[in-house]
Amino acid sequence: MPDIYPDNHVPGRFPTTQWSRVITAGRGDAAEAREALSGLCRAYWYPIYAYIRHRRFTPEQACDLTQDFFANALERDLFAKADPARGRFRAFIRTVCARQLADRRDQEKATKRGGGRSFISIDSLDAEGRYSREPADELTPERIFDRTWALTLLDRVVERLRGEYEDAGRTAKFEELIALLIRDSASGSYSEVAGRLGTTEGNIRVAVHRLRRHYGLLLREEIAATVGDAAQVEDEIRTLFAALEG
Repeated sequence: MPDIYPDNHVPGRFPTTQWSRVITAGRGDAAEAREALSGLCRAYWYPIYAYIRHRRFTPEQACDLTQDFFANALERDLFAKADPARGRFRAFIRTVCARQLADRRDQEKATKRGGGRSFISIDSLDAEGRYSREPADELTPERIFDRTWALTLLDRVVERLRGEYEDAGRTAKFEELIALLIRDSASGSYSEVAGRLGTTEGNIRVAVHRLRRHYGLLLREEIAATVGDAAQVEDEIRTLFAALEG
């Protein structure tokens, strides 16, 4: 019977959190902290975009203001000034963004300041396409932010899993297994998937169980990169899944 699950990953401890490196930049390697922060910004720009859009800015303004937010924050080392005791990257950048929007004196000045300063790659059509699918009329800007943050994080986990299977040459198997894991109605039954993959239903159930377990590990790793310490991981998971229920 073929092995469904790739064995080229090695589960281990959570990595040193990127956010913890950022908030201690003054006592460590500033270049390393900046690199870590840049990675987080590029990974999680969309929740900021959605938050700004829900504050009644146009798509063009939201693109400019999202760029402006990250560029200003990096130039002024705002993230390095965060309190480690309250070091959740998600909460901190939302608060900083809200303050910057509150301090914005007029639309033309903000648009001019943001224009031409490209820090992160934003596909405006893709961003607006994603935003159009948000339940924008039902949620506050803060809830939209938390919801899109959670969905972005879950997408990153799926892409990491997909990358592992692609590296092992098992992309087709991954697509079958992830559909079962997320209960995609189009995936069919376990026995149908087993037939398509040339294995047994029992083997598929074991593979999905392993995938679910590895999914949980990667989820915690992703969250660990955005909180001040590992003790906050479980609480952050509960917070984000609650946001998805709203």
